[in-house]
Amino acid sequence: MDNQNYHSPESKSDWERNLIEKLAFAALEEQKRARRWSIFFKLLTLAVFVAIPLIAAYPELESEMGQGESHVAVVHIQGEIMENAPENAKDIIDALRSAAKDKNAKAVILNINSPGGSPVQAAYVYDEIKRLKQLHPDLPIYAVVGDICASGGYFIAAASDKIFVNPASLIGSIGVVMNGFGFTQTMDKLGVERRLLTAGEHKAMLDPFSAVKPQETQHMQGLLNQVHQQFIDAVRAGRGDRLKDTPANQLFSGLVWTGSESINIGIADAIGNVDSVSRDEFGTENTVDFTPKEHILDRLAGKLGTSFGHAIGSRLLLDLH
Repeated sequence: MDNQNYHSPESKSDWERNLIEKLAFAALEEQKRARRWSIFFKLLTLAVFVAIPLIAAYPELESEMGQGESHVAVVHIQGEIMENAPENAKDIIDALRSAAKDKNAKAVILNINSPGGSPVQAAYVYDEIKRLKQLHPDLPIYAVVGDICASGGYFIAAASDKIFVNPASLIGSIGVVMNGFGFTQTMDKLGVERRLLTAGEHKAMLDPFSAVKPQETQHMQGLLNQVHQQFIDAVRAGRGDRLKDTPANQLFSGLVWTGSESINIGIADAIGNVDSVSRDEFGTENTVDFTPKEHILDRLAGKLGTSFGHAIGSRLLLDLH
């Protein structure tokens, strides 16, 4: 009998026992790993639930830091001022109200770098600044101009007590604009016929594919003139006697000036930036940012929503093919 193929009952029993022991140890190790992963995910879940309130409250906590001591409140207006834009009247007004309520704020600085925007949104902020100045007569509200403060941006700045600029800043553009295009000759050359039905003689006013009607142009110009006059009145009320006469009354013509020139004609007061104004005018280098900030959770939710929508859309497209 071949000795290599022979296994005694004892050796076979040892082999089975070793196999059972290995399987048992493997099962124990798997259970340990499962418990470790379970603990890890429980701790991770706990960390997420702890972090969510902190992340949600971070913008408010950040603005409150340093409020225990005297400081200057800063509200940034950076970009186009429109209702649905990041710079909108509601957010700016909310920030101004919060800053005005802060008992440790020695002043409020509007840090403006804006080409303008909606005259309605700008007027809302202008009126709120005037209201806050009546409620808090001892609280200075200053404007500091960055690269540009034009049109609606200057509308807001005109409500402040003082306007500070950089010598190279562009400031002004006290005017109103409406623009569009006309394609009537192009359509004639292409042999395209315009078919337009309306109920109301002027319902298609300023339609780019129809000829201009003098009556409608006159009407729209009258509207622009009214809004322009409202702008002029606001600037005159805000700046008062500081405004200087300019040749041919160009002050309200829509022109812009450099920061240096703006001081000479009275639409600005002095050279300065946020730090220098805080230090030189109010004796502190401590500033607190009251600008509304987008919550991190909102940003993540937006990104997750976009990603989820994209994934669902891709899935639907795949299913339709």
